[in-house]
Amino acid sequence: MPEAASAAATRAAIGDSEFDRDTAVHRRAPGVYALDLSAGWTIINAVNGGYLLAVLGRALGDALPHADPFTVSAHYLTASRPGPALVRTETVRTGRTLSTGQASLFQFDDEGNEVERIRVLASYGDLDALPDDVRTSATPPAIPPMDRCFGPEDGPAPVEGSSAIADRLMLKLDPATLGWALGQPSGRGEMRAWFGLADGRDADPLSLLLAVDALPPTAFELGLKGWVPTVELTVHVRCRPAPGPLRVSVTTRNLAGGFLEEDAEVWDSADRLVAQSRQLARARLG
Repeated sequence: MPEAASAAATRAAIGDSEFDRDTAVHRRAPGVYALDLSAGWTIINAVNGGYLLAVLGRALGDALPHADPFTVSAHYLTASRPGPALVRTETVRTGRTLSTGQASLFQFDDEGNEVERIRVLASYGDLDALPDDVRTSATPPAIPPMDRCFGPEDGPAPVEGSSAIADRLMLKLDPATLGWALGQPSGRGEMRAWFGLADGRDADPLSLLLAVDALPPTAFELGLKGWVPTVELTVHVRCRPAPGPLRVSVTTRNLAGGFLEEDAEVWDSADRLVAQSRQLARARLG
């Protein structure tokens, strides 16, 4: 399929799920998109960083001649809040197999001034045009069957740190990474879970941008509490995910100076590594 036709098919496939509605952007002028950030994707009072990345990813997928995100790097400048926003995009370079663009999300402060919330640089291509050759030493995470894992709805009370976003996700956490919820964090800095959208929408490249940042912070298993805001997040989308639930594994090896890294892998139902990410986040100590 020609690249332009493939891009059009991807855009036409946008459905009517809550995720699609809440990441929708409306072109007001070339490279300028209006949207409303939904309160349904907040953690406590903060808009989830993966949801924000998906919003910017959708705008770039419309603005660029290629539809699929390959690599997306975001710097989170100020905290976003639910409500109106603007995304401005710019095409940096267009090639035969990859296009590169940048995008920024803006909101207005109480005085009516524009405030930049996030700035993204991304390269897009056609995932369906990639060769099938895979040579890897990576293996899927060992997570118990879904019926032996636990979500926020399985506890006697809402899991600490959860909020509106929990109602929009199908999240089943590996019991081995749930010590923090019982007041007994393991100290290992690991989080693993089955992941999907609560309305049953299958994963696609755009929702992978959400998946890498949707689990509880690994800081909880390190014995820390509270919000862990993202400073920078880079996602690599490796292939289009097969239908079915995803498995997400997130690890932290080093917390120092009040900052930690989180390395995430996302695996699909066909045992393929479909996305990888690394983020730097600020941890509240004490």
